Amino acid sequence: MSNLPLNINFTQIFLHLLNFLILFAILYFLLYKPVKNFMEKREKTYRDMDDEARDNLKASEEKKAQYDTKLSEAEAEISQMKSKSRQEIEKSKETQLQAAKDEAERIVREAKAEANREKERILSDAQSEISEMVTDATEKLALKATAGEAFDQFLDAVDLAEKRGSDYEQ
Repeated sequence: MSNLPLNINFTQIFLHLLNFLILFAILYFLLYKPVKNFMEKREKTYRDMDDEARDNLKASEEKKAQYDTKLSEAEAEISQMKSKSRQEIEKSKETQLQAAKDEAERIVREAKAEANREKERILSDAQSEISEMVTDATEKLALKATAGEAFDQFLDAVDLAEKRGSDYEQ
């Protein structure tokens, strides 16, 4: 084999090729394959984390939508309750106002009735006093000898009766 041009030795080439293949196999099994497996695991881990984050984001967006729906429903319910309360307050207010008006009318009627009774009593008392005065005046006139004195006493009695009657009316 030494006859080959350029001093090419096939055994040397074959041994170098065998060494290269052994080195390649060792490097493949010791470095490339573990690094590739590590990278694949790492990529899978990050892909899983990314998928989990997307799922969590989607779930939280759904929950947010549910909460927004519940919140809007609660706000609508609160608004409805406020409206109902306002209506009830308005009805209660009107009822109380009507009751107060009725009570005021009743009090005014009773006061007018009481005033009329008092007026009738005062007029009755005044008439009885006037009749007593007239009777007293008549007796005095009959007892008095002169008509002028009797007339003056009668006028004094009438003036006194008028004063008493005006005092009662006030």
